[in-house]
Amino acid sequence: MTTTPPRTLTIAGSDSGGGAGIQADLKTFAALGCYGMSAITAITAQNTLGVTGVHAIPADMVGAQIDAVATDIGVDAAKTGMLGTAAIVEAVAGSVDRHRIDRLVVDPVMVATSGATLSDDATAQAMVKLLFPRALLVTPNLPEASYLLGRRIARRDEMEQAGRDLIALGCRAVLLKGGHLEKAGLDDLLMTADGRVRVFSHPRIDTRNLHGTGCTLAAAIAARLARGDDLETAVGTALDFVAQAIAAGTSLRLGAGNGPLNHGFSPRVLG
Repeated sequence: MTTTPPRTLTIAGSDSGGGAGIQADLKTFAALGCYGMSAITAITAQNTLGVTGVHAIPADMVGAQIDAVATDIGVDAAKTGMLGTAAIVEAVAGSVDRHRIDRLVVDPVMVATSGATLSDDATAQAMVKLLFPRALLVTPNLPEASYLLGRRIARRDEMEQAGRDLIALGCRAVLLKGGHLEKAGLDDLLMTADGRVRVFSHPRIDTRNLHGTGCTLAAAIAARLARGDDLETAVGTALDFVAQAIAAGTSLRLGAGNGPLNHGFSPRVLG
């Protein structure tokens, strides 16, 4: 008997340290029972201490990678991470349209955990104009939302208005991540264009091994969408997966800086 597993594509940068980017995404896809594919947007030289070099892939090559896998293997869901240039954003938007990729999760990666800048104004503006309206979900953290909206967002009582303002930029749905909240726990806010709001709360885990958390979350949401979940279920299940991966990674000793999550644990979310 032959089977076709859920097919999930990551369009993102390569992390030579293996904790974020396409490496984290592919590990997440595998953990959640999906067949993972990649279109690499940039090569980075990085480790747990930070990013020391970035080399963007030509935009036409990014588009060619997407075209190659979409025309042969097929794409049930996709996620974007670091895109790097406005030209790459344009190439990705064109490929999304050509191949009718409707389950698209856009993680508007702008700044690495180490503080390294991974995007510029032109790229951010291109993402808002070309990818936000095409995305099923956009997943900014609070610093990214602050950048996009031009004001500081750091408190729980500021999140709902920020969500509404992000929806006004053209998003169909926004998951505003609360990892940078100035409070003990974690609140992540899901808002849709029709006004529905759902808050997901988790306890904060005391660990420095948080490198790649945003990449992993967006990849997990895409994986669950590829498996057929509705948006709210996909988000809730993906958040549970990330919490489990963080908890499983607290004992990892890899490098001298911000270590990765443990993507290799046995997730309890495959149903």
